[in-house]
Amino acid sequence: MKYRYIAGGSSQISIAFNYRISPSSVSQILREILAAIWETMSETFLPTPTVNSMQSTARDYWNKWNFPNCVGAIDGKYVKVKCPPNSGSDFFNYKGYFSVVLLAIADANYKFSVVDIGAKGSQSDSGIFSNSTFGHLLYSNQLDLPPEKPLPNTTSTMPHAFLGHDAFPLLQNLLRPYPGKFNKKPERIFNYRLSRARRVVENCFGIWAARFRIFHTTINADLDLADLIVKATTVLHNFLMEENDLGGLTVDAVDEKGNERPGNWRDMVESDVGVSNIGRFGTNNHTKVAEIVRNTFKVYFNSDTGSVPWQAESINK
Repeated sequence: MKYRYIAGGSSQISIAFNYRISPSSVSQILREILAAIWETMSETFLPTPTVNSMQSTARDYWNKWNFPNCVGAIDGKYVKVKCPPNSGSDFFNYKGYFSVVLLAIADANYKFSVVDIGAKGSQSDSGIFSNSTFGHLLYSNQLDLPPEKPLPNTTSTMPHAFLGHDAFPLLQNLLRPYPGKFNKKPERIFNYRLSRARRVVENCFGIWAARFRIFHTTINADLDLADLIVKATTVLHNFLMEENDLGGLTVDAVDEKGNERPGNWRDMVESDVGVSNIGRFGTNNHTKVAEIVRNTFKVYFNSDTGSVPWQAESINK
């Protein structure tokens, strides 16, 4: 029953009809099963990150995606839900529909490492990030990140950082691209290297949404059940990725010459309306330290030590 509901996107009414039970019984069964999935599997397949696990993630990002000292890529999505009763406009976002927010960090292997679920869609984009548990800890420098480490083959010690797109704020431990369309070559190289590594979280979200078709449309369920659906599917996604089960889906790929091949999950979710991108999470203001960190990575990626053979050709495509 639960698989037909979350993987196939069947409605609770149709499930009740097929199994000849009441819709209220279907709702209760789904709550119990999804809660059990989260409670029993999250500790194994979505554990709280530790310094050791983040160091392992950083090694994977360097070996697989050529970005050093990276402990995860972050992104956020609106998940479309029906209007919660007596909620007014609390969950009504600027895109014109009701939603809850999934803010997530992905490791280098297309798995979620941190999820923050349930923020109200009406919150400003900057508020979604800063009011999340992760955002609060990052802004206040309370995250237990690995210690600073030299960039590969250098003596230049740098902090570990998360990667975000241009909607996120630039912080000492959160890197985003250089803004603008007319950057010089060094900035374009940095943006390419960051984008290449950050696509992991984009693919993670894409595989998750393509795999669980309940996200291909509005979740027609009470708010507590909608939150359970999101939580349970993130841990099930990690379980399936642990088993190397993509279910026929492919991820984005880049060959040794920088040629890109989009994953087929894009054909399944990019035209859907159930999950969509969030706008700007913060302002363009940032500290001098954050700018120095980003510039140091830029210099490294443009050096003989830190460059990759195909990057110059890739930024011209």
